[in-house]
Amino acid sequence: MSIFPTRILLATDGSEEAQLAATTAVDLAKSTSSELHVVHVGAGHPLYEASGYSGITEEVLDAQRLEAQRVLDEQVRMVEGAGASVEEAHLSIDERPDRTIVHLCEQIGAGLIVMGSKGRGGIRRALMGSVSDSVVKHAHCPVLVVRH
Repeated sequence: MSIFPTRILLATDGSEEAQLAATTAVDLAKSTSSELHVVHVGAGHPLYEASGYSGITEEVLDAQRLEAQRVLDEQVRMVEGAGASVEEAHLSIDERPDRTIVHLCEQIGAGLIVMGSKGRGGIRRALMGSVSDSVVKHAHCPVLVVRH
């Protein structure tokens, strides 16, 4: 029996912090012979649209979907370029990133989530929330938050 996870979920937003998390996830996956899954949650409708007001056109939504797919594809290429294989790439749009990451982790049976942190603190965190904080609080497996 191994203490290492058999499945690792790399949650990425394409940021500099996410690049460091990806490098860490690749090293872990390679050294433990774990499956590596990659997820990116792209921008969707802003929350204020729940009120029924929509100022976003289909063209804007299509552009957001294309950008989200580009980010995911770029991350997968980077992971594969570092010598790891991606078992599956997951793209989600119009969802809260923290909820999507936790749900996907449970769905695929990941034993570890690896993600970056932008390191927001104080008022910015209180106003904007923190995806990594929420994932740490709600995930049913270990979460490795990688910071510079």
